[in-house]
Amino acid sequence: MHFLITAGGTREYIDSVRFISNASSGRMGYALALAAIKAGHKVTLVSASGLQPPIGVDFVGVDSAAEMFAAVKKFFAKCDCLIMAAAVADYTPIKKPKTKIKSSKKSLVIKLKPTVDIIKWAGKHKKNQIVVGFALEEKDLRKSAERKLREKKLDMIIANTPAVINSEETFVQIKMPNQKWLKLPQANKNTIAKKIIALGEKLGKKTISKRANNKQ
Repeated sequence: MHFLITAGGTREYIDSVRFISNASSGRMGYALALAAIKAGHKVTLVSASGLQPPIGVDFVGVDSAAEMFAAVKKFFAKCDCLIMAAAVADYTPIKKPKTKIKSSKKSLVIKLKPTVDIIKWAGKHKKNQIVVGFALEEKDLRKSAERKLREKKLDMIIANTPAVINSEETFVQIKMPNQKWLKLPQANKNTIAKKIIALGEKLGKKTISKRANNKQ
């Protein structure tokens, strides 16, 4: 299988040196990429993280949500499974000065606009691909994740809380359409990643089988 995996927190620049970002380290996405490589799959890693990419992946470095969207669009048709592990910014500045904003004692107002919803685009445009998303929620975790699973036409949603950010370990709950929630015990991210890739493999085999039957 060909896994297309995104990782890291995007940077949305407000001038030439300052940006809006988040606390995502990218570790989960990199653990997924490593697990997929070790399982014998082809991996394209689209990353906004500064971590060292696992050996064997096709690496695409990006900064902004727009750059990540462009990369996902480029490789999406060629992949079997997209896993959106990146923490993509929901908003980006409307205007981005080419030079550094001068310091001042006056208040500064920065107007923001929504970024493209990459995973929603993928869910809408998928043909034979599996699309997997993450839901990071503080309240109503399962309810919010199920809504995202349904509204964005995903094949799997992985839900967790902000407590896992920058942590070596994580605990996740996984939901697929018409199936019960799967709650994994707390473990390091490499262990969790192996289980997620294994689930992606199972979904991928079903899709590949359907694709072969349709060609007959």
